Amino acid sequence: MLRVNSKKVLPGDTFLALKGKEKDGHDFIEEAIDKGAACIIASHGEYDVKTIMVPDTRTYLSNYLRELHLEAFKKIKIIGIIGTYGKTSTGSILHQMLNKLNSKTAYLGTLGFYINEKKEQTKETTPDLYEIYEYINRAMEEECENIIIELSSGAIKKRHLEGLRFDLAIYTGMITQGKTEEEIKEYLNTKIETFKMLNKDGIAIINIDDAYHEYFILPQNTNITYGKNDSNYKLSSISLNYDKTYLKINDDNLEIPFIGSPNTYNFLAAYSTVLSMGFNKNEVISLIDKLSQIDGRYQGIKHEESLIIIDYAFTPELIDKVIKTTNEFKKGKVIILIGAGGDRRKEERPIIGKITTQNADHVIFTTDNPRYEEPESIIDEMVKGAEKENYEIIVNRKEAIKQAVKMLEGNDILLILGKGDEDSQIIGNDLFPLKDITEVKKYVK
Repeated sequence: MLRVNSKKVLPGDTFLALKGKEKDGHDFIEEAIDKGAACIIASHGEYDVKTIMVPDTRTYLSNYLRELHLEAFKKIKIIGIIGTYGKTSTGSILHQMLNKLNSKTAYLGTLGFYINEKKEQTKETTPDLYEIYEYINRAMEEECENIIIELSSGAIKKRHLEGLRFDLAIYTGMITQGKTEEEIKEYLNTKIETFKMLNKDGIAIINIDDAYHEYFILPQNTNITYGKNDSNYKLSSISLNYDKTYLKINDDNLEIPFIGSPNTYNFLAAYSTVLSMGFNKNEVISLIDKLSQIDGRYQGIKHEESLIIIDYAFTPELIDKVIKTTNEFKKGKVIILIGAGGDRRKEERPIIGKITTQNADHVIFTTDNPRYEEPESIIDEMVKGAEKENYEIIVNRKEAIKQAVKMLEGNDILLILGKGDEDSQIIGNDLFPLKDITEVKKYVK
């Protein structure tokens, strides 16, 4: 059997030295030989067992895997989702829709790997190529008709998808705030690769309201567009509320159980996809009220007349987007509860302090995942960017949530940002149980 992990090598296996993000498989060839590898595939070096030298081991792997699975993969539709926002929510809504339409579907992305409604944690949004093939094979073993895969820019750059072919690709859009023209161009050149990797007669689902949508409309694909501008699935009206959203798509008036305009676009992307796949529109519409909100992705919980929203937004760009989204339909004050992760992105902390105090009526600075930093030091760095005195500090996140909920009056909105669906808090090297939605439910009425 072909192995890329030296620790999994068994006597008689072939070991392929694959260069990854942090490690080079060539450094583990001797370990693989000691474990009984009968053949080595490498791009350099001399070894005491049969050796196949190739110019690029990753290209060799992608060609090997593609040839091995070429016929088998014709039995399953592979759906890729790209964009700087909306991938997880769009994928989760689409996953729900297809399964409720009795088209058994697996899902691989930021939230993990879902199959038969069971969830497994994954190390990264888009795993390496050989792992993706393993997940696809597992989906096929469970007789799935489709698998949805979130595709990150980093994974594409690291060639995690090399040689893979998609039946459908969805482009949700791009946040350009804070990006230079060169960074935007690099992003587009990276993302476009997915749309070049569609099978013959592949379908591209594209957000036409995104400024760069034309970049993804390629002549060899069947291009389906959605959005407020002229498109195949035109959003002609939208009414945002605290518990649901009313919208009109083409000639159909729909009520969806999601809040906020971004979730409307996420729904629209999924809706456009299932109809493009040939499902009956009336059947699709009939299942909408059975859809569930996405865990930690602009997830709304009513509290009397107020609304509590939990979202994973942790970068200045995403935080700004969430606040603007909320201001579109707020009826009262906006309160924000937020922290910042330890041991990373330190330069963003004062920016977060500035954005939140500028755009909210009140801000509670608290902990996120402090890791090996002192929580008070992290908070101090956020406070340095505050431009108003409309904030307070409650270091303990559980206590901060409790106090924030108590502050709500009338039609206020509380935004709890940063951790989303995470179910633990990282302090030092330890994990402590903490999930924002669980804490909120202790106090909502």
